[in-house]
Amino acid sequence: MERDQNGLTIGAVAKAAGVNVETVRFYQRRALLPEPDRPYGGIRRYEAEDIARVKFVKAAQRLGFSLDEVAGLLKLDDGTHCDEGRKLAEVKLADVRKKLKDLRRIESVLASLVRDCCVSRGKVSCPLIDTLQKH
Repeated sequence: MERDQNGLTIGAVAKAAGVNVETVRFYQRRALLPEPDRPYGGIRRYEAEDIARVKFVKAAQRLGFSLDEVAGLLKLDDGTHCDEGRKLAEVKLADVRKKLKDLRRIESVLASLVRDCCVSRGKVSCPLIDTLQKH
């Protein structure tokens, strides 16, 4: 890991967090990760806490949280706001359940249309295209 007595390079942070350098920069632009000062004529140096923060953001994203939602979660990162964290997670869970319900409905309609396409031999109009044109 690229480290000297003053900290880690952005490349080392990115590698340790499993992201690319542009992701780190993007998180900085979104104020999800503080940007260290750049010494005159030098390069910015990061700390181990920055790696943990990038990993936190990525873990929250994998759970479906948007970057705006992640920003809200980061405000709770001291671990003492469990009720607030739970409420945010409950909202996200309700959203995921709604999306799953919608996806099941879409799956059912598509499966039906695929079945209709397979059994309607000899017709000029495709049942899939016909259904989509009617809606």
